[in-house]
Amino acid sequence: MNAKYYGKLIFELSHSGRRGYSLPDETVDGECQLPASLCRQSEPALPEVDELTVVRHYTNMSNNNFGVDTGFYPLGSCTMKYNPKINEEVCRDRAFNDVHPLQSAASVQGSLEAYYDLKELLAKICGMADFTLNPFAGAHGELTGLMVIKAYHRSRGDSKRTKIIVPDSAHGTNPASAARCGFEVVEVKSKPDGRIDVEELKPLLGDDIAGMMMTNPNTLGLFEYEIPEIAALIHGCGGLMYYDGANLNPLLGICRPGDMGFDVMHINLHKTFSTPHGGGGPGSGPVGVRAGLEKFLPLPKVVKNDDGTFAVEEESADSLGSISAFLGNIAVQLKAYAYILTMGSDNLKRVGPMAVLNAMYVREKLKSKYELPITGVCKHEFVFNGLRDKSTGVTTLDVAKRLLDFGFHAPTIYFPLLFHEALMIEPTENESKETLDEFISVMLRIADEAQAEPEKVKSAPHDTPISRLDEVMAAREPRLTYRQLTDNPINA
Repeated sequence: MNAKYYGKLIFELSHSGRRGYSLPDETVDGECQLPASLCRQSEPALPEVDELTVVRHYTNMSNNNFGVDTGFYPLGSCTMKYNPKINEEVCRDRAFNDVHPLQSAASVQGSLEAYYDLKELLAKICGMADFTLNPFAGAHGELTGLMVIKAYHRSRGDSKRTKIIVPDSAHGTNPASAARCGFEVVEVKSKPDGRIDVEELKPLLGDDIAGMMMTNPNTLGLFEYEIPEIAALIHGCGGLMYYDGANLNPLLGICRPGDMGFDVMHINLHKTFSTPHGGGGPGSGPVGVRAGLEKFLPLPKVVKNDDGTFAVEEESADSLGSISAFLGNIAVQLKAYAYILTMGSDNLKRVGPMAVLNAMYVREKLKSKYELPITGVCKHEFVFNGLRDKSTGVTTLDVAKRLLDFGFHAPTIYFPLLFHEALMIEPTENESKETLDEFISVMLRIADEAQAEPEKVKSAPHDTPISRLDEVMAAREPRLTYRQLTDNPINA
């Protein structure tokens, strides 16, 4: 990268009189006077740069971005898998991209058919009766699913059910979504092996339980094999089972949430079915329900007519109502649709087993240097409790920062909260053995450096555009806009 542009602001490259454009002379006939309220009182403080400088600046800035197209992204619990370019081409097709959400159903039959087909495919994959694709994100899907549970109990005149049971290992959005929906959150503890303690669950049950939220495999990457008993207990007290689909990826081709006894679930399309996420989007959190709960799904609904055409249902006496603008994030929906059709049923069944194999391979290769608090077979992800040898004071944060020097994105750190030095790794099914071996080699090297050169690890990263930040200060006092320097570089 050219040092002139490396890490500099476009304002710092400004020189008085430089231009990167040439506008034609004014050709408007007659006088055109703007209202005084719309006129600037002073010239805008814009950088003065030539076109080539602008191009190089933003090109070099873009090279600092990291994503699955540029390197390995082992971000646990987020399934940052490869997004095939054909998916992008499909969602950008003008037939989908140029439609207006207020067009008549007759004029957007293709978009409605794609929506309908995708929800039917998701229902089959997950063992559910029906889906809505309207929620914009996973947490939005959680809220929608919990609203379905509330609507179900209200339809039966059962107003006493005000509590949702959430495991102590749950994603943070679970208790937040339940509280936002107006439920009281009741925590159930995990056993030493990381799975839900059924004996701890039993005393929590009663006629005030609306349901229970679970992730399977759980946040530690472990399969909750006592789900049939848990589901029987929750159903026995009149509650419903909610499946957090954030970790659905390793189940593809192995089992379905609906078959386990779950009544309501959401899927992170931007995890399980490509479209890696980040920076707040893009997302999509479809919600599925078992038979008997379809009428509570939100509006609008896409339905198929007897003649094979598609319509949008805007009214329903039992629906919980609208939870989003129109029919959700169609761009992400189309990417997921393309992904599923491209994979086909046979290849889709290979996703889960391959994700599990990759995770187990990495875990077994690293457990000699990194503390593995829970043994046994993991699924798509696993959690270390930092380095085995912590005598030099090198922390999980230090390991994550040092990884950046080798061109790898850091895994999730300090989550779940069950372990003080948690380091969560998820390789996904996409990565080759060569990539995994390189990552393993670097992780082992960092473990050795932690013993031989601890200060080198503690002061990392060394080879990135920005060295280690004061993260507390950055969070408390973020600088989100350019602040003009006192020597006014614009006029330099």
